[in-house]
Amino acid sequence: MKIYLYGMICVSNSFRINEFPKPDEYTEIQDSARFIGGETGTCANVLSSLGADVRIDGTHIGRSMTELTRDFYSGKSVDLGSLTFDESFEGLEDHILISGDVRTPLGRFGHFFGDFYSGGAKHWNEPKERDVIWCDTAAIDDCFGEDSQRCAELCVSHGKPYVTIDCKYDSYIHRHAAVTVISGEALGMHYGDVTRAEMFPFYAENSGGLTIITNGGGEFFYGRRGEPVRKFTPFKVKAASTLGAGDTFKAGCTYALTNGMSDEETVRFASACAAVAVSRYPSQLAPPTLRETVQLMGKNKADM
Repeated sequence: MKIYLYGMICVSNSFRINEFPKPDEYTEIQDSARFIGGETGTCANVLSSLGADVRIDGTHIGRSMTELTRDFYSGKSVDLGSLTFDESFEGLEDHILISGDVRTPLGRFGHFFGDFYSGGAKHWNEPKERDVIWCDTAAIDDCFGEDSQRCAELCVSHGKPYVTIDCKYDSYIHRHAAVTVISGEALGMHYGDVTRAEMFPFYAENSGGLTIITNGGGEFFYGRRGEPVRKFTPFKVKAASTLGAGDTFKAGCTYALTNGMSDEETVRFASACAAVAVSRYPSQLAPPTLRETVQLMGKNKADM
């Protein structure tokens, strides 16, 4: 199976701590790790672990990212040939503090995008038509504005189904997606103080595909236009870290789409992938395998 991913790739520096300190207080770092993250960076790692051939593009790989990017994907079925390695660009990194199932990310993404929209350099690629032609399915991060939409347009033009994440309900990218995954954080960012139940009809009625609005470890909604809303309770595991759970869920949906799974099978498979990921730290250095995912689903047959 050939999967094309377009979107955010960055270096993530994660720190697992005992508890979040109050101002001026000290807290102990239990573990730390440095790896390739971002929606596309994480999704590629998971899909490779599941057995897919993956091609990625998106963020330019700056000088602080070059060695780690090549090392991180070495020996994995992830093609880096479409990426731009730019030594004149410092690179994009974030820092994440993790305590149990709570995390706080720190970064300079506002500067990354703000510099471009105020007339500065553009540090990401436009999607390449050849990559869309190559793939069976795609996954597109809705982070690069017109370029993300252009990627969706190329998929539509060439009849390639795609998964997307955290877009607005009236966007082109959602309207034509085979699967859209929306987090509670994205709802708040786009629409303020609204509930998942309030927004689900807007998403479902504005797409011909499957809409999923997640809810962390809680019961979430999924369904399609003209059908009753359905609910699913995620698999329960002891959480070591929730970092990358949403991106792993997206990867699970992309794998399911590529393999022709039903809506019910899709949410079960994606939920199991995410559950395996949150059970370990850092999951980015030991992403879920197909065997682990299927085994977890088998242990929870009562939920079928």
